[in-house]
Amino acid sequence: MNQRPAQGEYTEFQSRYITLVPPEGELSVILREQTQQVLTLLGGLTEEQGAYRYAPGKWSIKEMLGHLTDNDRIMSYRLLCFARGEQAPLPGYEENDYAAAGAFDRFTLQEMIAHYRIVRESTLALADSLAEDVYARTGNFGGIAMSVRAQLCLIIGHEQHHLRILLERYLN
Repeated sequence: MNQRPAQGEYTEFQSRYITLVPPEGELSVILREQTQQVLTLLGGLTEEQGAYRYAPGKWSIKEMLGHLTDNDRIMSYRLLCFARGEQAPLPGYEENDYAAAGAFDRFTLQEMIAHYRIVRESTLALADSLAEDVYARTGNFGGIAMSVRAQLCLIIGHEQHHLRILLERYLN
């Protein structure tokens, strides 16, 4: 699938992530390349670097990776529900509450990378399995209507947002 969502398929808030998706290319290929970029960037870091916070009160790299992993779980569940035609509203989530409850700093960086890899492989398998005719289907979370294609772009764009933060504030 390489068609991007139209503006009415997502909200203005989500556009800040969706506009980060490259305008050309298959979405599943972009997702796969992005996964490799994250694994390459983080794979060579030390445990000390994994615990680094660029400012007081900000997430460590391990916490950011935990957030990305949780986000993938949540957003790929939404993707599955929307693709299968679920019409019941799904809940939203508060990222800071989830990050705190995850207590990700108790894991080694390598354990966090392994968690991320497993979850992302599942997201990739789901994205690869979607039939072309489901991309226009819509679902609802937190009172927000969204198409399948917009949800897939949100997964990519959200991670791209955090990749930028990682490169600019953690690994510069």
